[in-house]
Amino acid sequence: MISATHLHAMIVHFPIALLLVGFLSELIGLFIKKPFFRQASFYLLLLAAAGAITAYLTGDAAGEGLEEGSLKKAMDLHEQAATITLWLTVGAAVVRIASELLKKKTGWLKVVAFLLFAASVAGVGRTGYLGGQLVYKHAAGVELGVGSLNNATPDEDSED
Repeated sequence: MISATHLHAMIVHFPIALLLVGFLSELIGLFIKKPFFRQASFYLLLLAAAGAITAYLTGDAAGEGLEEGSLKKAMDLHEQAATITLWLTVGAAVVRIASELLKKKTGWLKVVAFLLFAASVAGVGRTGYLGGQLVYKHAAGVELGVGSLNNATPDEDSED
């Protein structure tokens, strides 16, 4: 059965990739001035916002029950960064939706959306770094199977 920790680890990479590729598409669209890149960045941002919500919820479930120690402090930092990133990403998506609905392709709405998008990319970088610290420094969610290596039984189909 898949635990909340495994589910979070599987899902979290989608909003990271979608935000980075979406923002890259946004930057290319600014310089090349082709509508494809701006439209692609819009849809990637919407998908990233949905993915960020899902990653946040699975991460919240994965962190339940942690009450003390350095792992708890590291988890709290990661959760704070994730909360900020979530709100920046959702905010960027809402402003972009408003921009599309109001047909405002230029002006202050476009600038606000761009700045929120850029901040969400920075936020996801920080959140990912802190999540990596949880796994690689504190071994959060890591299951050691060392004892089972010595007691492993050979497959029935394999021959020695």
